[in-house]
Amino acid sequence: MTEEPSLQDPTGASLWGPLHRLLSAIDADIARVYADAAIEGVKPNWVMELLRLHVHGPMTITELAESVNRTHSALSQKVAAMRAAGLVRTSPGPDARTKQVVLTAKAHRLAGRLAAEWRATEAALAELETELPYPVSRAVVDVEQALARKSFHARITEKLAADPAWHE
Repeated sequence: MTEEPSLQDPTGASLWGPLHRLLSAIDADIARVYADAAIEGVKPNWVMELLRLHVHGPMTITELAESVNRTHSALSQKVAAMRAAGLVRTSPGPDARTKQVVLTAKAHRLAGRLAAEWRATEAALAELETELPYPVSRAVVDVEQALARKSFHARITEKLAADPAWHE
């Protein structure tokens, strides 16, 4: 018995699945570096924010989100996780609607090592790109340029317009 197309599992194939697995593997290797160095409670995807706070000082969640090009909502969740890990604390900001994010002493002690890891990671990525026929960073720029010409949203909605299952 053949399922009709709208009922088949579309997740069996994914063009971007390998990219997600690659990024997860890189993050896992960075986490192993932290574990090897007995750096506890730090996730690789927090390091940019921790280093921004170390270099630029306390910021509101909105300011921090803007500085790392993330949404307020995403940063609010990340700050809550970093607070639970003892890396940041929050206090009322300049007005009642904002929260100021400040590094804890623990995060300040780790900042130099995290900056060293960041530099080493960037150097390792640059080295890796020399081994590739087409650098990943160039591919990202090319994708961004293509999306500037036609957004991903527009591309998806065009495909959905032609799919009867979307209109059921």
